[in-house]
Amino acid sequence: MPLQKIVLHADAGPSLLAQRFQQVRGQTERLAQPLSAEDCQLQSMPDASPVKWHLAHVTWFFETFVLENFEPGFKPFDASFRVLFNSYYNGVGDKYPRPSRGLVSRPSLAQVLAWRAQVDARVLDLLARTDDASQNGVTQLITLGLQHEQQHQELLLTDIKHALSCNPQWPAYTRRRPLADSQPQPVRWQRYGGGLVHHGFDAAQDGKFAFDNEEPRHRVYIAPFELASRLATNGEMMAFIADGGYQRPELWLSLGWDWVQDAGQHTLPLYWRGPADNYHHFTLQGMLKVDPDTPVCHLSYFEADAFARWAGARLPTEFEWELAARALPPAGAQDGNFAEHLACHPLPQQATSHSAPAQMLGDVWEWTQSNYNPYPGYKPWAGLVGEYNGKFMCNQFVLRGGSCATPRSHIRASYRNFFPPAAQWQFSGLRLARDI
Repeated sequence: MPLQKIVLHADAGPSLLAQRFQQVRGQTERLAQPLSAEDCQLQSMPDASPVKWHLAHVTWFFETFVLENFEPGFKPFDASFRVLFNSYYNGVGDKYPRPSRGLVSRPSLAQVLAWRAQVDARVLDLLARTDDASQNGVTQLITLGLQHEQQHQELLLTDIKHALSCNPQWPAYTRRRPLADSQPQPVRWQRYGGGLVHHGFDAAQDGKFAFDNEEPRHRVYIAPFELASRLATNGEMMAFIADGGYQRPELWLSLGWDWVQDAGQHTLPLYWRGPADNYHHFTLQGMLKVDPDTPVCHLSYFEADAFARWAGARLPTEFEWELAARALPPAGAQDGNFAEHLACHPLPQQATSHSAPAQMLGDVWEWTQSNYNPYPGYKPWAGLVGEYNGKFMCNQFVLRGGSCATPRSHIRASYRNFFPPAAQWQFSGLRLARDI
């Protein structure tokens, strides 16, 4: 099925895009290198996917949306892969059931890597032959494909973390943990006057690419508010637990309280193990003692909202969060911990900031109280890629800022992540806000 014309903000021309293509595709395979073929086959829950599937699906994207539409004499590597590695694109055709991806032992990991290598060579050859007349369709779809692959790089890490946590030996994905000594940082409240402000993707500040859900830029009214100078920490979460936070229905939304009461399973953040005087949690570095000064993560929206109520505050709206992020000085936008740091875990705040909130980007995704809704005037991209974001605008909440598993080049102030309120397996935490 041919694609309709779409309008995206491309990264670069064909030559620079070819370099970026090789870098991003290579990084995905480097993330899988510490893992065995058996590791890459694991699917520990329906929301997660095997590493092998991630490696295959992002390759499917380039073969289906780029090569099939622009390569002369196109022939698929294997026609059955079109169904097997389709995620949720109904316009493409049939899909293999998501909860059963871990049952697909064939093709083998080696075959998937061979497919990747062939598709990479064909995409690079296509870029080398791309002229100005066809640049709009080819380079912009490749740009979208690379942004899509970076999303799956993060998912690869969060999904394998959940899978490895199910192993009673608690194996480590990596042993690199460049943590430094830290001192507890007090919470300071940064005040913002609000007003009628422009909101959404701004190419002058955010770069050359945006997903359709970040647009159009529009005006919103924001009442005056205050935002915490740092992320909520493990130590504060311990205090919430000690104060009976998981047993106090007045702190929880109705659906959240139902979630807490579900078989009595939710009494600690995901991956935590007790007793209360010696909490440990599973990380991609293996099982570690919980550090009280490190940002708390793997919280559901329900937990983040209950914690904020307990703290006498609230979660910020996504509009408040973006306003604060855009006010950061240039150095402030770089102070977070991203996938490139190889910590694979949030890091404690290293310095006190009196002028701006710290770690607004990186370390943990920050839950907001905003429903994942379209902006005024929103239109999904035309064609098959229009299924990318818009159809999920129901029963989801917005998260902002990226995490320790997010590539630095992938995140920006306008970026909108979204998950259902019960989701915990992402590196999701919170920053407090309050009214003035």
